[in-house]
Amino acid sequence: MNKHSNSKVLQILTAVKCRFVSLAILPLALIVIVMFAGCRTPTSSTAALKEEQAAASELATTNSELLKLHEGDVVKISFPSSPTFDTTQQIRRDGRITMSLVGDVDVVGMTPLELEQKMVDLYAEQLSSKLVTVEVVSSSIPIYVTGMVLRQGKIMSDHPITPLGAVMEAGGFDYNTANPKDVVVIRREGNIMKNYKFNLKAVLQGKQEEIFFLKPYDIVYVPQRFSMF
Repeated sequence: MNKHSNSKVLQILTAVKCRFVSLAILPLALIVIVMFAGCRTPTSSTAALKEEQAAASELATTNSELLKLHEGDVVKISFPSSPTFDTTQQIRRDGRITMSLVGDVDVVGMTPLELEQKMVDLYAEQLSSKLVTVEVVSSSIPIYVTGMVLRQGKIMSDHPITPLGAVMEAGGFDYNTANPKDVVVIRREGNIMKNYKFNLKAVLQGKQEEIFFLKPYDIVYVPQRFSMF
């Protein structure tokens, strides 16, 4: 075989060797690409994740509020070792209940477990067993809705409720006369009556507003729309 033929053979062998090396590397390259692609998170997925986290946080906050005692809740307090102290009472508007021997007790904003511990502390000298149970017999939030709604009056809510939710419970707006852009929540804070204004038309249109939960005995007023004759 001449030198030219030998050179040709070497070229062919080199080409074949390169081809096999390329084929061997290709799967590895594909794996690396897939790994990097898997590590990258699309912007839309990130946004969705943030929305889910925000929703979970809001749900946790709402559940936490549901666990707390409110005005109007009926609680049953039992003392297994001293049943003469047992009582079932509705929490008054001032946020208190009246207990034998100890008098008025502030309970609004506490969880049942916290109230149990408070009772143990208050009755420590009278109890032979440091065991007290608190049961929420019924829980409801009285809200008053007035103005240009279909059914004015008091509604009872067993869950946190917003001004728009209260209006819906009252039958919704009277769209012939209502002005949903200037709804007012009237709330007593101590000895002062405060007004909070809300544009519920914007809420109905899907525009974001900070969530505002009503408190017991709040008054939701839907004003009349101004019109020119």
